[in-house]
Amino acid sequence: MPPVSVRRSRAGAVWFARAVSDRRSLIARRRRNLLLGALAAFALGGVVGATSGGDDPPPDAREQPAAPAPAPAESDERAAVDRLTLRQQVGQLIVLRFAGTAPPAYVRAALRAQRAAGVILFRDNVSARAQLRALTSRLRRAGGRPIVAVDQEGGAIRIVPWAGPAESAPRQAIAGSVRRDAEAAARELRTAGITVTLAPVGDVPSVAAAALAGREFSRDPGTAGAAMAAAVAGWRGGGVAATAKHFPGLGGATVNTDDGPATITRSRAKLEAIDLPPFEAAIRAGVPLVMVAHARYTALDPDRIASQSSTIIERLLRDGLGFRGVVVTDSMEAQASLATGSVTTASERAVRAGADLVLLTGRGSYAPVFAHLLELASSSPAFRARVRESAARVLALKEHGARAPR
Repeated sequence: MPPVSVRRSRAGAVWFARAVSDRRSLIARRRRNLLLGALAAFALGGVVGATSGGDDPPPDAREQPAAPAPAPAESDERAAVDRLTLRQQVGQLIVLRFAGTAPPAYVRAALRAQRAAGVILFRDNVSARAQLRALTSRLRRAGGRPIVAVDQEGGAIRIVPWAGPAESAPRQAIAGSVRRDAEAAARELRTAGITVTLAPVGDVPSVAAAALAGREFSRDPGTAGAAMAAAVAGWRGGGVAATAKHFPGLGGATVNTDDGPATITRSRAKLEAIDLPPFEAAIRAGVPLVMVAHARYTALDPDRIASQSSTIIERLLRDGLGFRGVVVTDSMEAQASLATGSVTTASERAVRAGADLVLLTGRGSYAPVFAHLLELASSSPAFRARVRESAARVLALKEHGARAPR
């Protein structure tokens, strides 16, 4: 196998040299990627969530199963997505947020009807071990094999305070305990009913006053890459699906995208040398999710933030680096995202660019985003095909990613 730097240069040359494909070529490539993604996900083993619930009744044409695109052979996941109504396919693209220590009725109803893929929990959702187990149990009983995600990077950034990793990412790397800490944390989270961790962090701080300094494994790209691979293996060993973030790297940002727009102006060569190696390592290790950032990278796409850029998601991440899993956005309510438009507009752009899951962390965002995406899918065959592709990937993750205890 050629060295990482050679592979990275080749990957960069491939995706930057490609001209814009016509729509038929794009759809054909996505179908191929979808099949490979389902097979790759199957190799991971385990299941996100539990037994699915019932379907929505079909009161109008939008509730009827979406017409499947013809293909010579269908995997189990592709067959599964075509058993969903269009409303349910759209729902598989959304992770939502709610307040309080018990899931509200509307959340349970959305999961039961498969109008949401799952939930993200924050500190106000978690108060004690028994309470968290009861909450996640109610989510699973609602149905739909829900994703239950938390930010559990380590140190101070832990939604579940009694679970690890107890040390921050830099301390884990120095101690050489990254894999061991991730696996132990995964076992604790799995017992609590958590299925996805929004970790590890692949960013490599490389500028003065880097916004994400202190959350990195290392300021050396090679060391960070080795730690990312170890973390992915540990989370996987403990039965929780890991998420490499924030692609293609926020190490060059001096503003946290949660707080405002961030533009990274370094050259493509520097991005390839500094920022991409940890994500390449995570992908080689089989990471099932990659979180795409809301920063703007002038050398990659001067006009769009990463979460809204097909150049970054489709050409670099999928075609260049070969990622076949689920692409999830950073919080759609981050200030860098909202600076480009409303949460519904930003979510639409992210899905069009190739994101599979939009992460909604605002209370009240779910209903308008769901309605907007459904309307687009109902009226546009191209957008409907885009939704179906992502829904199939999410179903594969739920089926083969990480199994929560019953």
